[in-house]
Amino acid sequence: MPHVFTGKLKEPIIDYLTGNLTILFEPSEDFRHAYEELKDCDKLRLEIKKYRRKRSLDANAYYWVLITKLAKVIGLSNPETHNMVLWRYGQPEIFEGKGVYMTIPDTEGADRKVRNATDYHLQPTSQVRAGKDGIIYRTYRLLRGSHTYNTEEMARLIDGLITLCKDAGISDSEIATPDERRILKERYGVEIG
Repeated sequence: MPHVFTGKLKEPIIDYLTGNLTILFEPSEDFRHAYEELKDCDKLRLEIKKYRRKRSLDANAYYWVLITKLAKVIGLSNPETHNMVLWRYGQPEIFEGKGVYMTIPDTEGADRKVRNATDYHLQPTSQVRAGKDGIIYRTYRLLRGSHTYNTEEMARLIDGLITLCKDAGISDSEIATPDERRILKERYGVEIG
């Protein structure tokens, strides 16, 4: 099982004779157990990326409360509303630096299935083409599920959802209680009203 630590990179040490670089990392968590387990390994794989705080379950719960309110006002199901919000404010799935696209028959049935999907999220594009089989296909972009979003991505999603709620005529008081407003401001930088 991989070990994951947060911390700070320190100035690297460069051996000027060999040109080899030693990376210094100061972990915030206790590293001793991982060190004992890995110290005799000849080769390790290290992944370093910018730390982003994971979004809280509070944000997810709040998001779904707003989705339910918006869905009721605009007359769509919760999955349809969720997908609509993801199309506007969601994050694409990226593999090896590239977005993921797929083609699906351009039919009402396929469109309805995509709009109501809960296991995957596809954003329709304007690209339509005829297949060799004579069927018209539309290209869709694969989006990440919101459960994978970090704090910054979730803030953008909630901020967009709040805009849609306001556009649909949902009042600020229905969008968030004073306590929810404070939490949204403190944790996500999202302001209402």
